[in-house]
Amino acid sequence: MDRVRALPSWATGLFGVAVVIALWWLLAVTVFAGVGPANVSAIPTPWAVLQQLGEDGATYYFRHIQVTVTEAGLGFLWGNGLALALAAFVLVFPRIEKVALQIAVITYCLPIVAIGPIARLLIGNPDSGEPAGTAVFLAALAVFFTTVVGSLLGLKAADRASLDLVSVYGGGKLMQLRKVRIIAAIPAVLTALKIAAPAALLGAIIAEYLGGVERGLGIAMLTAGSSAQVERVWGLAIVAGVIAGLGYALFGLISRLVTPWSSGRNS
Repeated sequence: MDRVRALPSWATGLFGVAVVIALWWLLAVTVFAGVGPANVSAIPTPWAVLQQLGEDGATYYFRHIQVTVTEAGLGFLWGNGLALALAAFVLVFPRIEKVALQIAVITYCLPIVAIGPIARLLIGNPDSGEPAGTAVFLAALAVFFTTVVGSLLGLKAADRASLDLVSVYGGGKLMQLRKVRIIAAIPAVLTALKIAAPAALLGAIIAEYLGGVERGLGIAMLTAGSSAQVERVWGLAIVAGVIAGLGYALFGLISRLVTPWSSGRNS
C-alpha cells in the first residue's frame, strides 16, 4: 500500500483556521448567544464581524494600523538592537554575563501595565496622530528579554573546534565573534526575532490602551468597547492578530531562506 502523503504546512494551517472559525461560529450561536451587557452578544458570529469590517472600510483600519505598526517597528528595532549589542558585549567580556541576564530578567518581570503610566509621564504625549514614545518604549521592553536570551544561547553554541582554530591563527575574542559565533548564532537570533515581532505589536497596543494617543489599534479597540461596538472590537482584534502573524511568518520565511540547515532543508 502506498504511503499516504502528508499535507503541506500551508494546507494544515488553512485546515486549522477553518476548524477555529467553525467552532467560533458554533459557540457564538449556541453557548454564548445573548451573553453580554444590555443584550449585546459578547461573542458575535464571524459573519457579523466580517460585515463590520466591510462597513468600516480599509481607510478606517489603515489609519490605526499605520500608527501602531510604526510604534511596534521602532520598538522592535530599539529593543532588539540593544539586546543584540548586549549579547555581543557579554561574549567579549564574559564576567558581565550575570549582570546582563539580571537586567534582561528585570525587564521581563516588569508588568507593562504598571510601568506604562510611569513611562507616559516621563516621555509625554505625542503630537496629533503621531506614534507615541510610550508605545515605542513598551514595544522595546516586550522584546528585549527574548532576544537577549536567544542571542546568548546562539552565540555560545559555536563549535569549539572552530573557535580553537581562530585562536591558533592568532585571533582573539572579537575575531571569534565575527568569524564563528555570529554565524552559529543566526538560527537562534532569527527564532528570537520571530517571537519578538508579535510581542512588539502587543506592547504597542497595550501602551495605547493607557491613553494619550488619538489613533492606533489599542485606542480604537478601547473606544469601540466603551461604545458597545462588539463586532468592531473583534474586527480590530483580528486585524491585530493578522499583523502579528505576518510579522512572525516574515521572520520564519527569512529563517528558512538564510539558515536552511537549521530546519533540515538543503540549500
